[in-house]
Amino acid sequence: MRLPQDLRAAPVTLGIAILTAAAWLIASLGGWQDVAAVAGGFIPARVGGLEGDVLPVPVLLTPLTATLVHSGFFHLFFNLLMLLLCGRALEHVLGGRGILILYLVGAYAAAAAQYPVDPGELAPMVGASGAVSALLGAYALLFSQNKVKVADPRLATMLNALWLGAAWIGFQLLIGFTFEGTALRIAIAAHIGGFIAGLVLAKPLLLLKWRGA
Repeated sequence: MRLPQDLRAAPVTLGIAILTAAAWLIASLGGWQDVAAVAGGFIPARVGGLEGDVLPVPVLLTPLTATLVHSGFFHLFFNLLMLLLCGRALEHVLGGRGILILYLVGAYAAAAAQYPVDPGELAPMVGASGAVSALLGAYALLFSQNKVKVADPRLATMLNALWLGAAWIGFQLLIGFTFEGTALRIAIAAHIGGFIAGLVLAKPLLLLKWRGA
């Protein structure tokens, strides 16, 4: 299957990338990074009713607003890079509606997976990594080549997908250690939650797209 060479063929993916970059740029130039992280980030303790919680963004929307907040340039850059690489290919086969569903569900799946790890956590979870992980999970399932030597081709595809997911999480940790200095606070559970959502939704979204074609 030939993929589109121009990102204009993937308008939803491109739109998400532009919105995410614009949000970071505005917060960065205005010196509002910390305010944005607290107001828009997903704070697990807010789910259970944080005492004195008067933040303007409702907690149920913060898994989405958190995707617009990043801890630094490299955090943003690599998330956008993976978003554009995977999103372009996926939008070609899933359509714009499929990409949007995948991204939104991935954001909420990431928050849902991170919450049980520490429900009382006060530090905000920020970044589009969880939502991007959903795209990566779907991409791994739909586009991975079976290089693992096992008899069942479906099992081989799943193993390849899991290897890619592990590599993505490791890469995020490396970014934390090397550039942001926050590796110990990388939300690993959120990445796993988003990735699993992508694996689960890939085939249903593919059927949804082509049944309506």
